Amino acid sequence: MSRLPVISSKRALTSSSSSSENGQDCAPAQKRTRKDTEPIKPLGAATIIGGRRPPLAATKAPMSRPIRGVGAATVAAGPSRGVLKPSLASTVAKGSNIKPTVASSDAKAAGGGGTTKRQAWDMKGRVSDMEVKIRNYQTKMKTVNQENEVLRSSAVQSETKVAEMQKELERQRSQISMYEGQLQALSGVRNELEKVSSEKSTLQKELSNLEGKYKVMETLRESQETELQTLKMKLSVQESTLTRLQVTLKDTEETVRSLEETVARQQDDLHAREMERRRLHNTIQELKGNIRVFCRVRPLVDGSTSNHIQVPANDLKTITLAKTEESHTGKTADTQKNYNFNFDRVFGPQATQQEIFEEISLLIQSALDGYNVCCFAYGQTGSGKTYTMEGDEFDATRGVIPRAVQQVFRAAEKLEKEGWEFTFTASFVEIYNESLRDLLYTGKASKRPEHDIRKATTGEVTITNLTYEKVINEDQVLGLIALANKNRSTAQTAQNDRSSRSHSVFQLDIEGVNSGRDVKCKSTLCLVDLAGSERMLKSQSQGERFKEMTAINGSLSNLGIVIAALANKESYIPYRNSKLTYLLQNCLGGNSKTLMFVNIAPEPDSFGETLNSLRFASKVNDCVIGTACANKK
Repeated sequence: MSRLPVISSKRALTSSSSSSENGQDCAPAQKRTRKDTEPIKPLGAATIIGGRRPPLAATKAPMSRPIRGVGAATVAAGPSRGVLKPSLASTVAKGSNIKPTVASSDAKAAGGGGTTKRQAWDMKGRVSDMEVKIRNYQTKMKTVNQENEVLRSSAVQSETKVAEMQKELERQRSQISMYEGQLQALSGVRNELEKVSSEKSTLQKELSNLEGKYKVMETLRESQETELQTLKMKLSVQESTLTRLQVTLKDTEETVRSLEETVARQQDDLHAREMERRRLHNTIQELKGNIRVFCRVRPLVDGSTSNHIQVPANDLKTITLAKTEESHTGKTADTQKNYNFNFDRVFGPQATQQEIFEEISLLIQSALDGYNVCCFAYGQTGSGKTYTMEGDEFDATRGVIPRAVQQVFRAAEKLEKEGWEFTFTASFVEIYNESLRDLLYTGKASKRPEHDIRKATTGEVTITNLTYEKVINEDQVLGLIALANKNRSTAQTAQNDRSSRSHSVFQLDIEGVNSGRDVKCKSTLCLVDLAGSERMLKSQSQGERFKEMTAINGSLSNLGIVIAALANKESYIPYRNSKLTYLLQNCLGGNSKTLMFVNIAPEPDSFGETLNSLRFASKVNDCVIGTACANKK
């Protein structure tokens, strides 16, 4: 506390001397004062809370840090609110009047007007002037110190009041938060109250509704009691009736048991008759011959009739080829030579696809009875073999293969009612230039696998790497047939715009199981469309077509050799001479029922090929092979 006046007087003296004296004499003292003193933040009027200055009589708290002295200008700039002692206020006022005096004396000293500037040698005068200035500054310092004391006490009181106000503010905030919590609780209670009120109104409505319903139920109860009495009377009557019905029920149950035994016997009889039907059916087929031959004449393109082919209307098993031969000497008239052939059935040019299939439908039925069945078409190119076997996409012109598939699936559906369950597996292969090709293969041509014919010890003939598709309905099989037709090798020749250049073989493996009778059967339905025999002069085949023609004719020749060996009952049958005969060995001389279609062309220029085809068919018709057996377990 004792240092504050000295520091303030030094700062005031330095400031005053800088205005009245030369700056050179006072510069060192001014630097020393700045180095010795530490700058202290002045307490401005803005730090007084509330804008009111506390009275001087308030308790003064000791200051913890020195406060920089403030000049008369600072006192004059501060607020003058509050209650001050008269002596202090007058002192401050007097102190504030010093500034004009000092300023005027400084102005006089600087301007040199009024008082003459002392000479440099008049040290005593200059000392007396300095003493006067010092006394003035001391007086001013006292006034400033008193004002500082007043401001310091005001600041202490303000800080105390600020602390109290902060405490009060915290308390008010805590109360506000508490009031807010209570307000939220009260709002929740209010919402709950509104909810309870709405529930109350709802319950009151429900209560009124229930009261109305109760009255209705009371009325209903009374009526129900009346009905109950009536029902009790009826119940007694029904009980007596029930007793009589129970006696009748026992009699009926005995009748049902006897009927069930009768049904079981009838089912056994039905199964026995079904077995007998199959036996007789296949006996009939055997009597007709295990290898049966049908002949079909293709109609002419213009719809006219052919004179050299005669099919008697009253004889469905005979066909005659008539050829007029000129006289070599010219002296006699022309002679006509007839060639008569007899087959199991002959179809003229007007025969429809439906008529042809009806004739072989019984043979197809044998496939579901466990017998292997094979049907193939033979004839020259352009004679209608593919049309007979496959037909067109329309129902009326569908061929043997789609009709056979349809019959098999429909018959299997009927047999399911008798306890049979069938599974079907389809495959389609062609023999092209004495090599096997999978017609159901859908991969890349460069990765097409090779196929070989293998014969198991059981006598079953299989093909390696062949696609076998499980089928469950007719449409799925027809889709596979369409895929095979797309992949089959065909080409244009002089005799046919779309001539088949390979033999196609469709096989449908059938497996049937009757769990109730513990019976199993397995068979194969084989439908073959052979490539047509042709002569080079007529087909004009060259290059690749000539190679195909040679392979086709060679395989058909080997087929004729096998048929001749079977007809002569030779000990060795050359099935391995060609892929065709090796694949069809079970159909030709094994456990199979076989049907051959011989298709002939009606054009006069095809007479030679027609005659050869009919002679070949006659050899087949004369063959007698072993009796086919059902594959049952």
